[in-house]
Amino acid sequence: MSVAFDEMTNGDGSIRPAYAALSRWLSNVPPDVLDYRRKEAEFIFRRIGITFAVYGDSDAQERLIPFDIIPRILTGTEWRRMSRGLEQRTKALNLYLKDIYSRREILKAGVVPEDLVYQNPAFRPEMNGQKVPHDLYVHIAGIDVVRVDADTFYVLEDNARTPSGVSYMLENREIMMRLFPELFADNRVAPVENYTDELLATLKSVAPHSASSDPAVVVLTPGIYNSAYYEHSFLADKLGVELVEGRDLFVRNDVVYMRTTEGPRRVDVIYRRLDDDFLDPLAFRPDSALGVPGLMSAYNAGNVTLTNAVGTGVADDKAVYSYMPDIIRFYLGEEPLLKNVPTWRCREADHLKYVLDHLSELVVKEVHGSGGYGMLIGPRADKAQIELFRAKLKQDPNNFIAQPTLALSTCPTFVEEGIAPRHVDLRPFVLTGSDKVRIVPGGLTRVALEAGSLVVNSSQGGGTKDTWVLEES
Repeated sequence: MSVAFDEMTNGDGSIRPAYAALSRWLSNVPPDVLDYRRKEAEFIFRRIGITFAVYGDSDAQERLIPFDIIPRILTGTEWRRMSRGLEQRTKALNLYLKDIYSRREILKAGVVPEDLVYQNPAFRPEMNGQKVPHDLYVHIAGIDVVRVDADTFYVLEDNARTPSGVSYMLENREIMMRLFPELFADNRVAPVENYTDELLATLKSVAPHSASSDPAVVVLTPGIYNSAYYEHSFLADKLGVELVEGRDLFVRNDVVYMRTTEGPRRVDVIYRRLDDDFLDPLAFRPDSALGVPGLMSAYNAGNVTLTNAVGTGVADDKAVYSYMPDIIRFYLGEEPLLKNVPTWRCREADHLKYVLDHLSELVVKEVHGSGGYGMLIGPRADKAQIELFRAKLKQDPNNFIAQPTLALSTCPTFVEEGIAPRHVDLRPFVLTGSDKVRIVPGGLTRVALEAGSLVVNSSQGGGTKDTWVLEES
């Protein structure tokens, strides 16, 4: 593995311009002050109840995601370059989804193999020929981006189903502004607080044509036992809309209504934080008590918008990811502005042979895996782990992809031994409405708190940071 690019410091030890004011501030602030403010941040997070549950954890306790008080900083120029790439990618994802559920030109052209679509567990035949409002499928995308040098950003993953983490982006900023007003006075930091206004504008813009001029929007949650319930309630509150569970909604004559104390009220847009399988027991899993019977018939009739659309998962698995550069070229006739990590598809015999011969050097991932689970990080694995994955790959090669071990960039992070570099990634949120694309400057920076670790997921011990985009004066 090559040496990681440090986002604050150049190779000669000089400070990169974006971090100049922060560096001066850090050199003047005593460590005990930093520690006190870190504890204060943790206290605030506990008081407002920002926790998440770890599925499969034996004690299944709600946990606090560790918050690092040193911000990650990008220049306005870096951000604009990244934004253009994010917009391009999300546009291509929407065109791909529209195509594979209608004319399937990309399959006919042989750009993407048919079995990757038809045998994909997230493919929804129910969506074949289904017109969705405004031809938009992915209204809210979370695109995971990593950096390897001063100029190069790679997309690591596309999240096109129900991307989470935006509440942390917003709360992190609020806490930083409360704890470090002097830092904000020294830096022109672009705001992220308007995210919920932009989200509401996006959701209203994709309402069905039959909706009133002021469409009714709700957030649909599986309920309090879901690991991201805090985020669902946080967003509904910030959006100023109702947080509902399946039992709060019903369908009559292909129109969705919400039960209220003043009688039924029509619902036009459902921001659903519920997987496809559980949305409608009449269309998908009959044992689902979380969904709304008849919801799909209202959707098919064009009377309600679901964000994101049903069936978007077919576009965001790790095998489809490897075709994204070709997908962008096919639909947009453009070269990708953001790079893909080179990917070996173990479903292809020559790729599989290479991966089996180089397991100790590669990262191997399950095609449908998430949260950092089901992964092999070759350079950090012992012989037993490598042999276990060798057996898995031989048994079910279609289920895996492999990538080189990237030297993710590092940022200064406040850890027990003081300030030290730790690896980071970034999840910006891309909102696609019928009127325009909106991307607030920043996103959720996730940080691997263990020295040398490349796994940033909160479920695997990672933390989060505030992400600053500096506005040019």
